[in-house]
Amino acid sequence: MTTSTSTSPRGALPTGPAPRRQSLLSRFGDPLFVIVTYGIIAIAIVLIVYPLYFIVIASISDPNLVQQGRVVLFPRGITFDGYLTIFGTSTIVRGFLNSVLYTVVGTAISVAMILSGAYALARKDMPGRNLFMILFVVTMFFDGGMIARYLVVKELGMLDTMWAVVLPGAVGVWNLIIARTFFEQNLSPELREASQLDGASDFRFFFGIALPLSKPLIVLMAMIHIVANWNAFFDAMIYLSDESKYPLQLILRNVLIQSQASASGMDMASMDSTAAAQKMGELLKYSMIVVSTVPLLIAFPFLQRYFIKGATLGALKS
Repeated sequence: MTTSTSTSPRGALPTGPAPRRQSLLSRFGDPLFVIVTYGIIAIAIVLIVYPLYFIVIASISDPNLVQQGRVVLFPRGITFDGYLTIFGTSTIVRGFLNSVLYTVVGTAISVAMILSGAYALARKDMPGRNLFMILFVVTMFFDGGMIARYLVVKELGMLDTMWAVVLPGAVGVWNLIIARTFFEQNLSPELREASQLDGASDFRFFFGIALPLSKPLIVLMAMIHIVANWNAFFDAMIYLSDESKYPLQLILRNVLIQSQASASGMDMASMDSTAAAQKMGELLKYSMIVVSTVPLLIAFPFLQRYFIKGATLGALKS
């Protein structure tokens, strides 16, 4: 009686329990990884989103309940007095309009100067471009200090004007480097030579070809400076003495520090007591944070596609 034995060819994959072990890894290993990954992401989302959510519900809740820690997930003692006070107070409305003006003008100046300067530095036929770049980079490591900047602004006659807020920090060297790298990588000399053969001047090439090809860069620079100019308050605090020219963030800073309604320029005679004034101050803090943040939250989703693409513009190509 003979028994048949099956033999596998030499070099073939072994059969038996090994595939079953692989199946167990697929069934238990991958789901565990997915659970851990999504758990970490969920925790990160909660840590980022909840503070924003808390500010929103605190802005329409009774300040006493907020201070007692009784406002956690849902607003309690709902009141809109903070928002009514904000939009009914000329000082705060004027600060909001000032912030809009400084942001629009400052962003336009910064983007125009960075794009034009970066394009010039990206041109290899520009005499002394390396020397200019070294001078720009030096300013990233050496600074004259606040007193020197104040004296320069004073000598230029810009104190207590809008230009003292938007001009001193108009050009960031790091942004200039990013823009220059983009132009070097995306605007080849052959493209410029072809345009010159068609009779295009340098200005026509810059405005007609370079800028239309640089939409992600323009949006990136615009978003960076919109956020920076909207949230800026230090230069205004140093260079502005007229409260009618204060941006919203400086007014918000005063409210946050003093924690009372008088910081926003309101008439304290209309308050019944100091306790009522402090209560209104606490309510105004959260309401003003929401009001000052909403414009950026509204604008960002529309520009997110360009912003994400532009965030990698300074990376080196492999």
